[in-house]
Amino acid sequence: MLRPGTGRGGQRCNGVLAVSEAGIERDDPSKSRITRRLTVITIVVVVAVRAMSRLRRESSRQSVITVELIQFIIQYRAQETQDKKKRRLADEDDELSEVQPDAVPPEVREWLASTFTRQMATSRRKSDEKPKFRSVAHAIRAGIFVDRIYRRVSSSALMQFPPDVVKLLKNLDDWTFDVFALTEAASGQVVKYVAYDLLNRYGVIHKFKIAPGVLEAFLHRVEEGYCRYRNPYHNNLHAVDVMQTIHYCLCNTGLMNWLTDLEIFASLLAALLHDYEHTGTTNNFHVMSGSETALMYNDRAVLENHHVSASFRLLREDEYNILSHLSREEYREMRTLVIDMVLGTDMTNHFQQMKTMRNLLTLQEATIDKSKVLSLVLHCCDISHPAKQWGVHQRWTMLLLEEFFRQGDLEKELGLPFSPLCDRNNTLVAESQICFIDFIVEPSMGVMSDMLEYILTPIAPVLKTKPLPLLEQEGASLVGGSRPSDRRTDEKSSDCSAPPMARKSLTGGTTTKFVIPKPWLLCLAENKKIWKEQAVKDAESRALATAAEEAAANAAEDGDKPAAETEAGGEETAAATEAEAAADGGAAT
Repeated sequence: MLRPGTGRGGQRCNGVLAVSEAGIERDDPSKSRITRRLTVITIVVVVAVRAMSRLRRESSRQSVITVELIQFIIQYRAQETQDKKKRRLADEDDELSEVQPDAVPPEVREWLASTFTRQMATSRRKSDEKPKFRSVAHAIRAGIFVDRIYRRVSSSALMQFPPDVVKLLKNLDDWTFDVFALTEAASGQVVKYVAYDLLNRYGVIHKFKIAPGVLEAFLHRVEEGYCRYRNPYHNNLHAVDVMQTIHYCLCNTGLMNWLTDLEIFASLLAALLHDYEHTGTTNNFHVMSGSETALMYNDRAVLENHHVSASFRLLREDEYNILSHLSREEYREMRTLVIDMVLGTDMTNHFQQMKTMRNLLTLQEATIDKSKVLSLVLHCCDISHPAKQWGVHQRWTMLLLEEFFRQGDLEKELGLPFSPLCDRNNTLVAESQICFIDFIVEPSMGVMSDMLEYILTPIAPVLKTKPLPLLEQEGASLVGGSRPSDRRTDEKSSDCSAPPMARKSLTGGTTTKFVIPKPWLLCLAENKKIWKEQAVKDAESRALATAAEEAAANAAEDGDKPAAETEAGGEETAAATEAEAAADGGAAT
């Protein structure tokens, strides 16, 4: 921080000697003007150099940003909230207001306003005007202001992560990531921290010149959109879960090496936005109830169309536009990929999507479009919670069923028939999950595995992978002798995890086929086993409940017989007794 000295003959500011105005006036006027200008230039240069040096030291300590990114932060932090009418903001806290209009030349003021504050620059000075300071004191004051702005930028440009969040984000590369534990540490702001961290890991923030302030504002709005309807399942936690899962597929399978930076960015963005502003109800509900959203999108992929449309409407606003520095061609490619991927999460397209990919994989030299690959990967990530460890999967299942049941309650109020799994009194939870795994999730993960191995085999030698232990003999023989889809139930692991890549077999000298890690195989098998055990218990409970109900009904029928019927029965019993007595008397005779 620069501060004026106290001596009468001069001032000292961070080691820079400022010549006093009184001393200058006693010299030759021309020399005094030159000296004054040199002093001003020296002060400004020294202040700027020292401020930039501090930023460099700060960035080197945090190991997060580069000098180029610092420049982007300074420039675009000002642009993110610029007044569209190009008028000066009346902000009492604006530090630029501390410098009087006559203290700094208009050109310098314009530079300060456009680079370091939220103000628009003032009008440019005329070409014949020359910049000048009225006094060295004014120059020092401007230097102090520059220094303060630099310090403010350095302290607020980067998002601060709570220690507990940092600790949990170390597990972001795992197949089963516990987003429920993260939400407690992050005070519910899971989108803010996970999305920022992942975009930073892949270098997206720097490569596409995204201002950190704009990104943080965008993520805040995305989080708000996911929490708008307070859904038990389709909320910000689900968005983060899918984004983290697609990160696993990009990073741990080697898929990121097959994609461009823009395609990686599009994959992460599509995963983040794929259920933006979800209403907590299904497409079928929107169609049957004739909602405004269904009318807008003509009953076709109602929610998916809304997710992507609302997302790009948000991105059109300057303060949330993280795509502002994409070229026209890059933006069109980005938009097309995101639209294709989000629309690909419509479950009505599931079987056609699987059939198309299976057919492509049977061709000798198939060329698979990247859009189809990424759409299938996102779709699998969207339905992947049954392939995670039981504790996480079981919790997701209960949340999803609660959301279905709420829709069923609403359908009952509206007089609509119950949608599947939406009747809270007649839904077989365990059986529904077993069928979901058998017919949807497990086949989907198998097709995705085969697809990734097919497209990544040609570039397998250049993939950057983690060091691996050698496979055991029987494991290697399985890898070498069967297709990935045939091995799904044979792979074993103690913690639902698999090695990142297959290595050479111990029994042979040839290199095995390229194989991606499949941590979901054991998880699917274990979860299905637990659900089957639960289904048996549920069936027994239902049988006991049914027997108890029948017994209660029979008891109620016995207790509700009319009194007349009881009296008639008594008379019949007495008559029968008398007849028997008479018969016995006759027999005795």
